[in-house]
Amino acid sequence: MTTLPPGGSQPSRPEPHRARHIAESFGGDAERYDRARPTYPDALVARIVASMPGPEVLDVGCGTGIEARQFQAAGATVLGIEPDERMADLARARGLEVEVATFETWEPGGRSFDALIAGQSWHWVDPATGPAKAAEVLRPAGRLAVFGHVFDPPPEVAEALAAGLRRVAPDAPVAGPGQALELYQAMFANFAERIRAAEGFTEPEQWSFDWKRRYTRDEWLDLLPTTGSLTRLPSDKLAEVLDGVGTAIDGIGGHFTTTYTTLATTAARTCSNQT
Repeated sequence: MTTLPPGGSQPSRPEPHRARHIAESFGGDAERYDRARPTYPDALVARIVASMPGPEVLDVGCGTGIEARQFQAAGATVLGIEPDERMADLARARGLEVEVATFETWEPGGRSFDALIAGQSWHWVDPATGPAKAAEVLRPAGRLAVFGHVFDPPPEVAEALAAGLRRVAPDAPVAGPGQALELYQAMFANFAERIRAAEGFTEPEQWSFDWKRRYTRDEWLDLLPTTGSLTRLPSDKLAEVLDGVGTAIDGIGGHFTTTYTTLATTAARTCSNQT
């Protein structure tokens, strides 16, 4: 992805889970988020569901319920946790049961689950406590699976976004063309290290799924304001950035196809040490 989670490219920044102002900014336009954000590969959903000992899924940072609806369609029963009431309201309107809380403060009340998933949200969870709490709420052989997308648009489009952000938000974390995948792979490797350190899990696995999507100019400009570097821009600055990106897309014919890589870090709850 061209725009990065906080701290993704600048180690001096606070850890992402501490940047609550960004983590809770996506609900500013929940309808756009739900409309424009891509779904996850069916192969990823199917692989997770096939590895679960039962149908009950906890979706951490469920947002508007994009991945939750995919798991429901695959036969799972899903409970969402979402800190932003605006996102939670839309997810409920789409048929998902949601409890409003951060994962760190959420009270399971003795409940346990066959899988804990987190789509594009695990970097907002405190890495010191998230994996251990996941182990507490998972049943034996339950699956922890955290996943997210990486994409790089054509260089002309990526540079137009970077140039716009340099003008209006010079501190925004932006990767150069071709850098995003490496940075995200490092982030997901760190997820694995944290899961490994928490104990109670099998050796973490790294999964990767490549796929393509075609975007028109309007579709891409609909997606961009849902990404972390743009969600909090004032409307005039956002319009300036989008105008530059739109001009770049017009220059390459008004549409393009981009390759997505969906990364996942996953492990199963061991049967021993279950509390």
